Amino acid sequence: MNLMRMTVIGTGYLGATHAACMAELGHDVLGVDVDEKKIEALKNSTVPFYEPGLPEVLERNIAAGRLAFTTSYDEAAAFANVHFLGVGTPQQRGSYAADLKYVYAVIQDLVPKLKGKHVIFGKSTVPVGTAAELQQMANELAPEGTEVEIAWNPEFLREGFAVKDTITPDRIVLGTRDENTTAEEVAREVYATPLASGTPFVITDLQTAELVKVSANAFLATKISFINAVSEVCELVGADVVKLADAIGYDDRIGRKFLGAGLGFGGGCLPKDIRAFMARAGELGADQALTFLREVDAINMRRRDRMVTLAREACGGNLLGHNVTVLGAAFKPNSDDVRDSPALSIAGSLSLAGAQVTVYDPQGMENARKVFPTLNYANSTDDALRGADVVVLATEWQEFRELDPVHAASLVRVKKVLDGRNVLPVDAWKEAGWDIKALGRSL
Repeated sequence: MNLMRMTVIGTGYLGATHAACMAELGHDVLGVDVDEKKIEALKNSTVPFYEPGLPEVLERNIAAGRLAFTTSYDEAAAFANVHFLGVGTPQQRGSYAADLKYVYAVIQDLVPKLKGKHVIFGKSTVPVGTAAELQQMANELAPEGTEVEIAWNPEFLREGFAVKDTITPDRIVLGTRDENTTAEEVAREVYATPLASGTPFVITDLQTAELVKVSANAFLATKISFINAVSEVCELVGADVVKLADAIGYDDRIGRKFLGAGLGFGGGCLPKDIRAFMARAGELGADQALTFLREVDAINMRRRDRMVTLAREACGGNLLGHNVTVLGAAFKPNSDDVRDSPALSIAGSLSLAGAQVTVYDPQGMENARKVFPTLNYANSTDDALRGADVVVLATEWQEFRELDPVHAASLVRVKKVLDGRNVLPVDAWKEAGWDIKALGRSL
């Protein structure tokens, strides 16, 4: 294996993880970002978000001299001929479309400083057609005698498992231009370790690579919303959506993963990506093809409203003056990411409806406070449960799943729990005297 030098531009969730893990694979890596605070933190081995295992990888590789960080594009241009682009593509204000200003800025700031032959691997999730546009920009901005190839290498990180997903990915996808490409050869060197252990390597054109990530996310979102739509029917007829999901999950064409009925999906990827996919299909004149994603999105948002309704019913039809404890703020366990979090959205809605809301999350408290500074934040699960009239389990942290219902009963004022994730052992909670309700089940 040839060890390489490379830069990773953008040191948010994707970039910081990719930079640290590329160094872990033995490469020399320079992380680049315009945010000086972020760069200072990373230089000191401080990860600005929660991701299990990442701080250790970061510290180890900085100490070994394989990983450094800078805000200088001049330094980046001189450091390597291989660059990974990992900046954010948030949703545009007032639109479903992705905002590509950070992606364009990288090409505008980096390419004029390059000399010789360079490959830029895009990792950000972008609308189809972006790579071709960036290639055109790069061709216009490259100095005389410099050649820049844009290739697309989408990321498939799951928050909470990002280190594993980068070092031992379940597949590597690479989109390259038709002719005069060196990207595949370079990528094979970059990913020599996972490729040697049999990781599938899918080579495509640029457009297909751009569509892979967003298609994967749209499929997962559809699967989650499908079971939540069925859950709505289950509630009306008194059926059990968990048993139903178990039963259909045995069919290997369907599978049990992502059939967890509950509060639905959130985070920085799925909601944003399916909306951007719809917007891009509309621009291409294929809006009819993805109209079903509107309903996927709508079903997902309805779950949050349903939980607020259940909480209102648990408080006798009026939330005013009642103490509601929401366990969870992050959009999923093993993360501190509260972007588009169902848990935090519900906490906010309950507060607006007049409830006294107390929130606790093992990792997401600081980020939650920035979004909803007016909620009460507890220091522990016990602290959160004290005096509650109703408890809402909104993020399925292991700590909440394993709560002792007898101990919890000694802390609350009223023994009512709403399981928004269908993960609590119902019989044990009932035995401890709790009135337990869950989405999609008649308990």
